[in-house]
Amino acid sequence: MFRKYRTAADYARAKPGELERDIRSTGFFNSKARSLRRAGAAIAAEHGGKVPGTMEELLELPGVGRKTANVVLGNAFGREEGFVVDTHVGRLARRMGLTWERDPLKVERDLSALVPRGQRTMAAHYFIFHGRRVCQARKPACESCPVLPLCPRVGVS
Repeated sequence: MFRKYRTAADYARAKPGELERDIRSTGFFNSKARSLRRAGAAIAAEHGGKVPGTMEELLELPGVGRKTANVVLGNAFGREEGFVVDTHVGRLARRMGLTWERDPLKVERDLSALVPRGQRTMAAHYFIFHGRRVCQARKPACESCPVLPLCPRVGVS
């Protein structure tokens, strides 16, 4: 996909239906394509075609919330302002007793207080991987969980 869409302007100019087909496997592809086009246009017009590198600037882009901004900052810029919180991260953090919150911003606050900067990006990746492969929503695989001895909330969702 990155060979096809090399610049922010390429996303902004993507033909109707084409970008949607290209990202279909991600789910919610219609709204994501709309956001990608709008964000691409904003990046091209307001940031000289360069993805902005601050939380504040990223949050001003269409379709970008804290989760996406934290992903971009951590993975593209090596900056950790907060903690990426998706459904897997939130679920695991609650199961493990790291937070009781359901609001992603509050979960982010709690996890940021526990995980030092410099470790948050990879910690979020580990949470997401673990939540997808082992500690799934409906059927956690506790019997094969490599971190079970560290889990104070076994059986709690």
